Amino acid sequence: MRVFWWTPLLKGRLEHVGFNLYLYGGLPLISGPVQIEIGSDCRVSGQTTFTGRTCAPSPPKLIVGDNVDIGWMTTIAIGKKVVLGNNVRIAGRTLLAGYPGHPLDAESRAAGLPETDEQVGDIVLEDNVWLATGVSVMAGVHIGCNTVVAAGSVVTHDLPANVLCGGTPAKVIYALDVMSKKHMTDANDEQ
Repeated sequence: MRVFWWTPLLKGRLEHVGFNLYLYGGLPLISGPVQIEIGSDCRVSGQTTFTGRTCAPSPPKLIVGDNVDIGWMTTIAIGKKVVLGNNVRIAGRTLLAGYPGHPLDAESRAAGLPETDEQVGDIVLEDNVWLATGVSVMAGVHIGCNTVVAAGSVVTHDLPANVLCGGTPAKVIYALDVMSKKHMTDANDEQ
């Protein structure tokens, strides 16, 4: 099924795809007018949803780099643009919300109107970012290279490179290069 059915069907919906796309567990749901580019050596769960904002002035765009993992039950809602750098890891049940799907105003929401342009924003995950299980990333967020976001966190603002972050809203817990040096020093002291 994966080789002869799911993969060709998905490739037919993509603007660009690199080598060695690996789907597992089915075929992702693609909803709305979204343009998708996927790099080489990527792994995508069939229980993933890619959705594009239907009232956007131009088609929303998802750009996935090389060697990216997109885990089980992940939803990527593209308002304008979502960029996943090389070697990004997205664990299961993660949400990247480039648009909310509803306006903040109660009367507009009750009337079935779409979100406003002010509620929409790009999401960028630079190279080597790891989002652990259940992370939510909101519109307009940029996460720097090598940053790890702890499970269950909600990212509402930009995060710098080379840090471990967590919480609701997510905040920097410590710098990863400092912890790596401390770990190497502790290991040398034990010898």
